[in-house]
Amino acid sequence: MKRLIPFAFFAALVLALPHAEAAKARARVATAEFTKDGEPNVRSTGVLVFDPTTGQTLFSKNADQAAPIASITKLMTAMVVIDAKLPMDEAIEITSDDIDLVKNTKSRLPIGSHFRRDDLLRLALMASDNRAASALGRTYPGGMDAFVAAMNAKAKVLETTQTHYVDSSGLSPNNVSTPADLGKIVAAAINYPLITEYTTTGAVSVTLPDSKRKLSFVNTNALVRHSDWKIGLSKTGYINEAGKCLVMQATIVNTPIVIVLLDSWGKLTRIADANRIRKWLERNPGKLTTATALHPG
Repeated sequence: MKRLIPFAFFAALVLALPHAEAAKARARVATAEFTKDGEPNVRSTGVLVFDPTTGQTLFSKNADQAAPIASITKLMTAMVVIDAKLPMDEAIEITSDDIDLVKNTKSRLPIGSHFRRDDLLRLALMASDNRAASALGRTYPGGMDAFVAAMNAKAKVLETTQTHYVDSSGLSPNNVSTPADLGKIVAAAINYPLITEYTTTGAVSVTLPDSKRKLSFVNTNALVRHSDWKIGLSKTGYINEAGKCLVMQATIVNTPIVIVLLDSWGKLTRIADANRIRKWLERNPGKLTTATALHPG
């Protein structure tokens, strides 16, 4: 029996080798930055990479497929609030109507506390706070119904034909869009200085007016907080139906580029996909030159 144990162990090891090599091969494919064709090996289900200056699409994947967009919704929320020219220093109360009864997400904004509209806009965009987004919509002239109608009207103006909103936070999976439509929305949002400032703020402390207690919030996009990216606009999103989502406008090879990533699996996939796209463009700067040449105006 003593002789059989080492032999059995050796035999099992030999039999396991092909499986181990296959597993390593699968891991290499999963983590490879580029495909065999030299394209970025993105894992997100819906992707769009384009130059907003020229309108040239540089890379896409399921770009016309509508899907839930989660808190990417808040970009439209912000544009509608700013378009309405509502007083940014107006104190808005957080009420029980702002409690999330759809996904039961939590918020650090206490019921009964008051914040300036400007602070709520900042927290909705930077920290993706759902109570802040709800309060912004609820206090719009005419209430939430009027606010959602304004969101959909804005979407129509931007010619985003497959985009539809039902709330101001993105908690409902019925807030849907496509990568192609979101590219247009990001290109429009980049023209709002408050949106670009608040979505690229790494962290902020807010003082509760009622208690003077300070709350610290951080940006939900780690690339804004810990990277050498030159980001001009950013928004993340997540609900189960949408997966991890990320939209950005960033300068790559001295060119403003819009990146849309929908339904990324895993905690870090959307970040990895963004980095793959960046490295792909840095390796292939001629793609940006070609895009500019096609649309010099």
